[in-house]
Amino acid sequence: MKYTNPPDSEQELLAKTGQLAGKSLGQVAREIKLQVPSDQIHHKGWIGKLAELYLGATASNLAEPDFQLIGVELKTVPMNKHGNPKESTYVCTINLSDTTGVQWETSIVRKKLSRVLWLPVEAEPTIPYSQRRFGTALLWSPGPDQESVLQNDWEEIMDLIATGNLDQVSSSQGRYLQIRPKAASGVALGKSYTQDGIPTTTLPRGFYLRASFTRTILSEG
Repeated sequence: MKYTNPPDSEQELLAKTGQLAGKSLGQVAREIKLQVPSDQIHHKGWIGKLAELYLGATASNLAEPDFQLIGVELKTVPMNKHGNPKESTYVCTINLSDTTGVQWETSIVRKKLSRVLWLPVEAEPTIPYSQRRFGTALLWSPGPDQESVLQNDWEEIMDLIATGNLDQVSSSQGRYLQIRPKAASGVALGKSYTQDGIPTTTLPRGFYLRASFTRTILSEG
């Protein structure tokens, strides 16, 4: 596997990202000597990993933007044949056991979304996995109105979690930001609390951006 030096400016990152546009997953994987998985169902995060390695992301699983030196988060967006995002975009997991004193201004969600490099990639099932191509990337920051909605969504959800009402939170809440289970089964359980402050276990949850919001970002860019 070939590693790339992290970019030290947004300009350098954009230049490197420009080299991805139009290239297939197989082409990029060969450049950095990474094996393309034959079973994509069990390798859902592989495209993101491919882009991170090619572009020089450094944060790995840390609660920080992927490109730590310049404060930019990378989000690969699977696109359908109509050029629209196929699914919601994962932002970060939620620490359900420690919500005391958490504020939007210092939240991981805000840190992740303050500056984002959106990288579209073909995701039509009819296109062989290795032949799917990267599109043109977009560097984005939320405008005041967008951040206001994101903050309101985040605060509404976090208030329910902090008061032990996690069971009242559903994916239908939030205009831009929603909460969804992060694990597919009950095998990976996380710690939470009831309304009475009693410890309990539940599926891990994560914050996701709705596909409709991501579509708006990409279309306006």
